[in-house]
Amino acid sequence: MYRIVEKKILNPTVVQLQIEAPLVANKAKPGQFIILRVDENGERIPLTVAGTDKAAGTVKIIFQIVGGTTEALSHKEEGDYIQDFVGPLGVATHLDGLKKVCIVGGGVGCAIAMPIAEALHARGVEVTSIIGFRNKDLLILEDEFRACSNTLRVMTDDGSYGEHGNVTVPLKEMLEAGEKFDMIITIGPLIMMKFVTLTAKPFGTPVTVSMNPIMIDGTGMCGGCRLTVGGKMKFACVDGPDFDGHEVDFDEAMRRNTMYKEFEHEKSCRLHNMN
Repeated sequence: MYRIVEKKILNPTVVQLQIEAPLVANKAKPGQFIILRVDENGERIPLTVAGTDKAAGTVKIIFQIVGGTTEALSHKEEGDYIQDFVGPLGVATHLDGLKKVCIVGGGVGCAIAMPIAEALHARGVEVTSIIGFRNKDLLILEDEFRACSNTLRVMTDDGSYGEHGNVTVPLKEMLEAGEKFDMIITIGPLIMMKFVTLTAKPFGTPVTVSMNPIMIDGTGMCGGCRLTVGGKMKFACVDGPDFDGHEVDFDEAMRRNTMYKEFEHEKSCRLHNMN
């Protein structure tokens, strides 16, 4: 059992938890993830490590309430316990040799992008961050990004905060103005990562994407997280979650991600009706 030592509501649908898990905290690196179960009858879900405190032995996770399991997890309070918390899993984000990087985060994907931006900043890398949200009410982690970015652009789809537009608008502006990045690292909705990659392609800029397909065991055995990358089958849990964005078949990934949407909606509705 793993104790929740801190809970913070970041916006109406996004929750941050600090979990007491010293073994995971000691080994986890930016880009890796854990798999948890809320209780002994719960399903397994993957969540990316959003930060660690090795001294305190805690791991930060940030999640959006989108289905039955995240809904149940959101009702847990400080001092409560969750059943399982396994990790770190996956391959850590490659950071060596980078000198100038653009981080592009969308929505709750910013929680995954932030520790990468922090790690790069700590290495002395020049970090440009672009974070995007549908509106001001959904904004998260602005102060944290500002602290680890040489340049920060905040975008909202409706213009209610920061700049009006999606994340590809400033990215395209910078690339057209001659900005050269060693790497663009983008994390967020699949459709966003697809268009960030397409925006970068004419300029020959490498793009790393963090994929979030359906995942069950996290060891490559179930096959649920398979992707097509460079024309070959890969597993996000053991080969990723980071991949070359220019090689990912995003359309296939988006089709697969919608397979259980009706089932998740039904589970979430049942949970609401029980409360």
